[in-house]
Amino acid sequence: MGAFYFTVIGVIALVFLFMALINRYRRCPSDKILVIYGNKGSKTSAKCVHGGGAFVWPIIEDYAYMSLTPISIDANLTNALSRQNIRVDVPCRFTVGISTEPDSMLAAAERLLGQSAQQIQELARDILFGQLRLVIATMSIEELNSDRDKFLEAISANVEVELKKIGLRLINVNVTDIKDESGYIEALGQEAAAKAINEAKVRVAEQEKLGEIGKAEAVRETRIRTAEANAEAVKGENEAKIEIANSESNRREKEAEAQRRAIAAEKVAQAQALKEAYAAEQQAEEARADRERSTQTANVIVAQEIEKKRLVISAEAEAEQKRVNAKGEADAIFAKMEAEAKGLYEVLTKQAQGYDKMIQAAGGDPTQAYTLLLLEKLPELVKTQVEAIKGINIDKVTVWDNGGGSTDGKTSTASFLSGLMKSVPPLSDLFEQAGMSLPEYIAKKKEEEAPKADEPKD
Repeated sequence: MGAFYFTVIGVIALVFLFMALINRYRRCPSDKILVIYGNKGSKTSAKCVHGGGAFVWPIIEDYAYMSLTPISIDANLTNALSRQNIRVDVPCRFTVGISTEPDSMLAAAERLLGQSAQQIQELARDILFGQLRLVIATMSIEELNSDRDKFLEAISANVEVELKKIGLRLINVNVTDIKDESGYIEALGQEAAAKAINEAKVRVAEQEKLGEIGKAEAVRETRIRTAEANAEAVKGENEAKIEIANSESNRREKEAEAQRRAIAAEKVAQAQALKEAYAAEQQAEEARADRERSTQTANVIVAQEIEKKRLVISAEAEAEQKRVNAKGEADAIFAKMEAEAKGLYEVLTKQAQGYDKMIQAAGGDPTQAYTLLLLEKLPELVKTQVEAIKGINIDKVTVWDNGGGSTDGKTSTASFLSGLMKSVPPLSDLFEQAGMSLPEYIAKKKEEEAPKADEPKD
């Protein structure tokens, strides 16, 4: 039980440790920069993450956020010397923010981390004032007043470099009215206004002159156009009368042509109607012929196709029946042969077991066992010898015996009968052919009788 409690406590501790490690993973919002610091093993003083997340090791690391919200700074510069040594007032509004470039984020983490927006605004204002004075000192009043694009580009080029050192970037510059203490800019304005007024008066006079000339030319043009219009009107009336006469002639001609075309169209329509009627009758006759042809086809060809399909189905059924019968016969033959093989196997197995027991009964001597087996079959062998001559059909035997004898003292009749009996294989020869020999007492008795048979008779 104690080991079980320790195991449960260990699992709970691991779960708490795992949850604590998960809680140390910090995600960075899109409008902030996550700054992780405290790890001396890192190559930089801090690790900056934007738009992602990172794991913060407990105890050895800590983290903080820097806001990317833009900061608006009013830089109303006064008494700044221009290149002409004229003091000017330049009211500006700058919009800056922390940059998301890797080097700039690291610089902001080193110099602005922990600073409030007000403190960052004051620090940036000092930099902006200094750079703004440098830019104004390199430009004349005319350039400051008229070439605002050049002025803004110079401000951006100088201010951007200095702001980047503390991790900031310039977002926007808005310069309002520039003023000077000597009234030079105002005088330039008055000069420009007078020049514009004079140029306007000249343009007005030019326009009035052009108006009078145009008016006279318009009167002359009106009288010329009126006379030409009257002449054109008379000419137009005459041409209109001619056009009316031509139009009337064309009307009559077109009416006659239209009537002719109408009559011709009527004739063509009648002919076309007859043609379509004849074509309709022809189509009707062709349809009737097709119907008759289809009827004949349905009565003859369809019946033949049905008969053909019936024959094919009957042939397939007969073939399938033959295949089934053949398979049944084959299965029956296989079953019969398998049964015969099993029966033969049983017979041979029993015979082998009987031979094995016979050899055991003969004391393990196979020769004695074969002898016993042959003795068991001896009546059948003798019967076989008798059957060998039993089937000889001897209807009549005529023996001419002259009374003479052979060298062994036997008559011809006795020799004939002796040879006949010798045609039956002797029992000893049968044993020898089987690879065996007669029992010893039978063999000795045969040998004793053999000399007696060879002895000559007195």
